[in-house]
This record gives sequence, C-alpha cells and structure tokens, in this order.
Amino acid sequence: MSHRRALIFLIAVMVAATGCSSLPPTSPAPGASESVDLIVRAGFVLTMAGPNLEDGAVAIRDGEILEVGPAGTILAKYSAPQTISAPEGAMLPGLVNAHTHAPMALYRGIADDRDLMDWLENYIFPAEARNVDAEFVRWGTLLAAAEMIRTGTTTFADMYYFESDIASATREAGLRAVLGETMIDFPAPDNKTWEEAVAYVREFAARWKDDPLITPALAPHAPFTVSREHLLEVRRLASELGIPILIHVAETSNEVRQVTEASGSSPVAYLESIGFLAGDVVAAHTVHLTEDEIAILARRGVGSVHNPESNMMLASGVAPVPALLAAGVNVGLGTDGPAGSNNDLDMISEMASAARLQKVVRGDPRALSARRVLELATIGGARALGLDEKIGSLEPGKRADLILIDLSEPGTQPIYSVESAIVYATDGSHVTTTIVDGRILMRDKQLLTLDENAVVARARQYRDSILKSLEAAQ
Repeated sequence: MSHRRALIFLIAVMVAATGCSSLPPTSPAPGASESVDLIVRAGFVLTMAGPNLEDGAVAIRDGEILEVGPAGTILAKYSAPQTISAPEGAMLPGLVNAHTHAPMALYRGIADDRDLMDWLENYIFPAEARNVDAEFVRWGTLLAAAEMIRTGTTTFADMYYFESDIASATREAGLRAVLGETMIDFPAPDNKTWEEAVAYVREFAARWKDDPLITPALAPHAPFTVSREHLLEVRRLASELGIPILIHVAETSNEVRQVTEASGSSPVAYLESIGFLAGDVVAAHTVHLTEDEIAILARRGVGSVHNPESNMMLASGVAPVPALLAAGVNVGLGTDGPAGSNNDLDMISEMASAARLQKVVRGDPRALSARRVLELATIGGARALGLDEKIGSLEPGKRADLILIDLSEPGTQPIYSVESAIVYATDGSHVTTTIVDGRILMRDKQLLTLDENAVVARARQYRDSILKSLEAAQ
C-alpha cells in the first residue's frame, strides 16, 4: 500500500471509529478555482427539484446555494474553509412547518384528550389570558426553536400574539419564519381591541417586512371568531401592506356548522363570497371541504396546510389531501401548536403520520407516497407560503436552508429507497445538522445558536407558574 493510500485509509478508519459527520477545514483541491464559505457533502442528496444524487455535495456562498452536483465535481471546482460530510446520511432541503403556534410549547401537555372547543375555551384561552406576555412568547419561541432546529425544521409559519417579540426570538435562533399576528374578535393578551390589533400589525409589518429571515403576516383566527367586517379589513390591509394572511379554515365539523348557520355558507364558500380569498392566503387545516370548495382554493391560488397529528389528536377529521393535490392546490404540512393539539414539532414524524393516515382512510396504500409527503414538507410547504423562489429545494440561486439526516443506524438499514428510509424509518432525532441561510444552527447534534440548558430551565419555571395561575382561577 502506498503512503498516500495508507493515509486515506487511516483517516477513513478514524472517522468511522469516532462517528464524526464533519471533516476539518480542507486545503483547495488541485485545480479548484472558486472559494466558497461552506461545502456540504452527503451519501444521498434529495434536491426535491430533480433526481436524487448519490455522493453529492452543495457549495454555499453568502448564504446562497452556488452549485449542487456530484461530490467529486464540487470538490474539484470549489474550495472552502470548512466541509461538512455525512457519508452515510441524506441531505435535503430544510423542512417547512407551514402551520404552528410556537410559543405554545410552554403549554405542552396541559390539556390533552379533549375536542377543539373544550380545549380552547376551557383551557387554552384562560391560560393565555393569565400568562401570555412578551416575555412568555420569547421563551416559548426559543423552546420551540430549539426543538425545531433539532428535528430539521428551518422555516415555520406561526400564528400567535406579540409576534414582533416572536420575530426577535426567531432571529436569535437563526430560523426563517412567516409570522402572523393573531387578530380575533375578543380581547387578546397583547391587543385588547380590534383597533389596537390593526395598529400593532401596521407597526409589526413596517419593522420586519424587509428582514431576510422574517416575513410578517396577518392572522385572523378563523371565520367563526372574526366578523365579516373585520375579515374584509384584513383583506384590505394585506393588499395595502403587501403581506400574507394566515387563517384557520374548516378545521372541524362544528366550525362548519357555526359558519353555515351564521352566513348561509360553509367556510371556504363564505370566504369566497366576501372576496377574501387570494393567492396571499394560507388556510390551515381545510379538513371539511366540498368538491366546489376545493376548486375554489385551486382557482384562487390559496395555500392549504395539512396537520394530520393535530387533526387526529382532536378528532377533527382528515383533510382530503389527494383531492387537493389533484386539483392543483399548493399543499404544505404542519404540526399545529405543541400543546394538546400536537405535543411535538417533529416534522419527520408528521410526514409519516400524513402518509399513513391517508392510506388508511382512503383504503389505498398509494394515496400518499413517501416521495410525495417529502414534497409536502419541503417544496410544497414553500409554495403554500409563497416562498418557493427562495427555499424548498436545493437549487443554485436559492437560499442555503438544508439539513443532514443520519441513516447509518440499524433501524434504517438496508436502504432500498432513501425516501422510504427517511419517512418511515427515522424521526427528528436522526437529524444531525441544520443550516439556515448558510449559517450552521446545529452541527453534529450540537446547538450553536441557543443555550439549550437555559431554555429548558426557563420552561420548567413557566410550568410551575402556569399551574399556579390555573389553580388560583378555580
């Protein structure tokens, strides 16, 4: 064995023995002419824009994907001060959690096993009234962000209160987000009147609209909690400010009954009749839909977000995802809030639930494939949120939001289909590295932007104070 081959063999043995998924800084390869900030290499690369690559790599400069291709080609063309390598892992676009309520991580497990209205009216709304303030949402967002980074989410869409404070915490964590300030027809923790909410939204949009990671949004809660007059005002504000609208739509049969009794139409038909729907609207849940309503969503370009685990947890029903996709609706995937409606923010587990749920309710094992559900969690979510020109796939010119998933464990072996291995044989704990806008937020399972111990300690303090507040109110 030559000296060079012996050295290469020794390095390979050392990497295998230590389980290291990243390599030290490398010198420019012979002939490499372009300098980049980071090269990420993996045994499998799922670009979600074309065929998968085996032993592929991505070159990143200034937070942007410069090139994607075979590892040999990338390493020969580019040099970087650091290279991250996952020879037995998969690289894919960062996951897009297209609907959640991030600060509600501090309410995780507070009111399980109840239907939506019982959960909201008897537990969540009272707890929020007594506990939610700017500091609460900051720490709740940091707790959620730590979990999302650990489980591979790089972009999330949020609906909650004090969204400007949520934006600050999101930036601190390094995540990308579409953040919707909740607007509702009763006093909220941050804004006690509708007029206050409108003023808040204007200031929120002005402050964050040009931020590279934050997209401010309007979030009227739902058609049954926001009046026709106020929904129309939201529509005008969105057009004026140039920001999207996030809203719950047709989540439960009870909601459909309430809206129908009040307006004479089911939720989507009602929103269409008042001129609310457009391509800047993202409708969460969309469980109870007629064929005509599916056609309306497609015609208006409304994004739809499927939340399978929340819908199962609250017994809300099952969204007609195959029909929505067949009609051409942009469908994303979301966890919903991590408190009673879904107690985690793990998008990989959400993918598995989405695929299996559609199979069993449709009586068709082909109803939603592993590849299709991966699309929902990446480029599908990006399209639903109107961000597909920036994220959702690994392509030159897009922002460098990507993750690495370890596929070396016995539970993932052998690999016949990498999509199947990811969706059906892993969960969020298999994510090893998370990168947003070219910035490494987690490397080799070590969080780099957050003090995880401090966040968890603060969450435990909030648990005690929340329990005391609820006991005092009884």
